[in-house]
Amino acid sequence: MESFTEYIILHNQSVRDALIKLDKLSSDAILFVVDDENKLIGSLTDGDLRRGFIRGLDFENSITDFIQPNPRFIYENEFNQEKLNDFKENLFKIIPILNQKNQIVDVLNFRFRTTLLPLDAVLMAGGQGKRLRPLTENIPKPLLKVGDKPIIEYNIDRLAKVGIENIFLSINYLGEQLEDFFGNGESKKLKIKYLKENKPLGTIGSVLLVNDFEHDNILVMNSDLLTNIDFADFYKTFIDSNADMAVAATSYHVDVPYAVLESDENQKVQTLKEKPRYTYFSNAGIYIIRKKLLSMIPKDQFYDITDLMEKVIEMDYHLITYPINGYWLDIGTHADFKKAQEDIKHIKI
Repeated sequence: MESFTEYIILHNQSVRDALIKLDKLSSDAILFVVDDENKLIGSLTDGDLRRGFIRGLDFENSITDFIQPNPRFIYENEFNQEKLNDFKENLFKIIPILNQKNQIVDVLNFRFRTTLLPLDAVLMAGGQGKRLRPLTENIPKPLLKVGDKPIIEYNIDRLAKVGIENIFLSINYLGEQLEDFFGNGESKKLKIKYLKENKPLGTIGSVLLVNDFEHDNILVMNSDLLTNIDFADFYKTFIDSNADMAVAATSYHVDVPYAVLESDENQKVQTLKEKPRYTYFSNAGIYIIRKKLLSMIPKDQFYDITDLMEKVIEMDYHLITYPINGYWLDIGTHADFKKAQEDIKHIKI
């Protein structure tokens, strides 16, 4: 993945400079022309240069004579799925991302990122994975490989794909191996930081170790899940519902091998169901919460996310569920791990 600066060219650079940069970008060949303050003033492609030469321009002209003066763009922290879909439907491949001063701070290349979700993410990666021993005696469970890469890397890569760049890993058991593996996230164009517990803080308590969340909403998930949940749709559902907290859910079926009698309070049979199947929705270990809810979590205490969910319900905040329609597997046992190795051959994560 190229650095976004590869797509930027100063207004006073030469036409030859532009051609060299476009040639290096190959199939992603577009440049965004900026002034001396890095403010966007136009875009430039091979086609713009060809059309300019046909009009009689040459290598001595300024590149501003060739540019398209009103390029499409999006502001940072702006989530507008309709706008992004419009870009994709009109075959825009690369869109500049601007700050409020109209300076380019990044580019959105749809080959690498499908959208830009304004979320920070916290991945819980501190468990000992005791049920998977001896596999986890010398390696933390999130780093166990499924197919050709570690479990946790599938999740981090999918977060990056939807534009989530600020990722915090809550680590404990053999946590230094996770630090060594991901570093600061630079190799993946991410910002990865680590939350280290001095004592067990449960499945949500370590979130309070973060003091620099950038966004108002936070995605929290277990790191040992294998899933292709649609994060963009999950976030959209959360926003459209005006929820305070959203819990992803996976369906769980119970097949009763006998006929089931349903009766009233007088034991009079009302219905007879032959070998029915009951479907329940179970907590899938993936959540979106509003930052304001963090004040409900006690500091420096063991606190599970289910405790937070109960508190949210008690306080009459808006808690919603989001059914995962795709693949989901919690890798907790050797049987799960074996299943994951087979499933990864046939599904796209």
